[in-house]
Amino acid sequence: MADHLAALVAEYGNPEDVIRLARLPRPDLEPGMVEIAVERAAINPSDLIPVTGAYSNRTVLPFVPGFEGVGTVSRVGAGVTGLKSGDRVLPLGASGLWQSYLQRPAEWCFAVPDDLSADQATTAYINPMTTLRLIAELKAHFGGSSGLTGRRIAVTAAGSAIGRMLLSTFSAEGADVTAIVRNKTTLARLLVLPSLQTCLARENSSGSDRVFDAVVDAVGGDPGGSLLRQNLAPGGVFLQYGALSGAPIAQAAISARPDVRFAFLWLRTFIHSAGRQAISNALAQCLDGIRDGSMVSHIAATYPLSRLDEALAHQNAPDRYGKILLDPRC
Repeated sequence: MADHLAALVAEYGNPEDVIRLARLPRPDLEPGMVEIAVERAAINPSDLIPVTGAYSNRTVLPFVPGFEGVGTVSRVGAGVTGLKSGDRVLPLGASGLWQSYLQRPAEWCFAVPDDLSADQATTAYINPMTTLRLIAELKAHFGGSSGLTGRRIAVTAAGSAIGRMLLSTFSAEGADVTAIVRNKTTLARLLVLPSLQTCLARENSSGSDRVFDAVVDAVGGDPGGSLLRQNLAPGGVFLQYGALSGAPIAQAAISARPDVRFAFLWLRTFIHSAGRQAISNALAQCLDGIRDGSMVSHIAATYPLSRLDEALAHQNAPDRYGKILLDPRC
């Protein structure tokens, strides 16, 4: 069978330097496996971090990046039921979507409804499901029938796709939301929402008198540590789900606040422990959010996989607005 195009990582390093296009064979299918012709794949920070070697203890070289994408079943292995050639699916649970053909266990493939476009389906997993998990964690922390009503919640990196989803959901829940962003350009792109307050990241430095019941943080490092130390009310919760600063929050900052809850949310932990039915239910919520517009991700551009270098450069552009997608068919 003819080989196919793939983005391959054979050594750790700067993604733009070490991810190389390669021709890979399409091996025979083992029982229980399906082959998927990938139609779209997304570029996410979670795809690039393992390339640097940050998770080398659980990443085996060589590997193909890409945790999020959609495709069509092209071949079905022995013993597979419930899937057939031509079915559209989201393959979850492992990387590998930056290639023309991907093999995954059938149990990790989830049906995609016909009413979703390729772009919508591609972006229906990581950002929406992370958003749902963060909201669930906050509600579990605060408890009570009032949910998030009246809670003072800060969202860092609020101009990101997840940030915008959180702002919209928290506002609808009746929370008192503060969006923290890096610059005025991002500030101008934020949704106009009831009771939304805004703050430039540099304004939220030492001495700020803003106090929050919860902080949902994607930045980490010193900015996240400052919020944790100075701006979180006793009994509050600090949920970190990313480290865009490139650094973790210092343990000293965490230890200095024994009166609050600090937690790092890993979507991977939920996916690999929840079971298929729970994942299917969560994915159905994500798809509903895509349909009603509350969990739609803006698409900045779509590149053929053969122009991966341009796609990665755009991903790192400081003025990028929206997700970068890859089309592995060309």
